[in-house]
This record gives sequence, structure tokens and C-alpha cells, in this order.
Amino acid sequence: MNADLDLALARVIRAPRATVWSAWADPSRLERWWVPAPSRCRLDRLDLRPGGAFVTRLSDDGGAFVPHLNACFLAVEPGERIVFTNAVDGAWRPARPVPVAMTATITFGDHPEGTDYRLVVRHGEPEDRALHEKLGFAEG
Repeated sequence: MNADLDLALARVIRAPRATVWSAWADPSRLERWWVPAPSRCRLDRLDLRPGGAFVTRLSDDGGAFVPHLNACFLAVEPGERIVFTNAVDGAWRPARPVPVAMTATITFGDHPEGTDYRLVVRHGEPEDRALHEKLGFAEG
């Protein structure tokens, strides 16, 4: 991890790893937790496999849903790891995502109290890392 470019988050989730994985793999579950309340998420595509699309829309007020994330999965190891980037969109076209380009790695591990959930988000520029942190990375 590069402290100038990357953000990390580690949590112990008091649920079995299979349940936490399901929260990623089941579209109806992912929509419920992907963005912090009161915002709401809609999944346009969740093709959880290497090369698959990950496309979401966001509503801040319960009204209109606007584009939020258009990404593709780079690696998927069921129950273990997910890697996705928004630098390439769900149609495999180069992208210039707003507000920042990133590559995220999520790992799932066993923990005596449930699931060891870890997230590392890599950015290309220190300014992008700082903006992502300012936008609420740790709370979101």
C-alpha cells in the first residue's frame, strides 16, 4: 500500500463470511448497503466475474436516480476477493470517471467474531486520493 495514493478500510463484520459475500453477490442486498442512507442505489448491471460489468445509479433524495459507478471487475474469487476499476467502464471502454478513477480490492477472511473485511482503493494521483477521502470514503 502507498500512503500517498491509497485508502484502506478494515472492519470485522459480525456475520459469517458467506453472508458477507452474499451481500456483494446478491443485487437486492448490494443495493441496500452500497451507499450510505439516506441515499439509495440501483444496480443496472452486476456481472460478478472477471470482465463483468458493475454499473450503479444513485438517488440522494429518493427521487431521480443518476449515474454513479460504471466499472468492470478485474478479479473475482468467490468468498475471497473482488477487484474492480472504474478506469475501464462496464463495456470495456477507457473511462474518465467523476469524481476519481480508482481500483478497489475487497478481501473477505475468517475472523473469530465473523468476517474480516478489508478494502484497499488505489488512486493514480495524490489529489485523487485526497478528494476521495474528503468525499467520505471511510464513512461511506
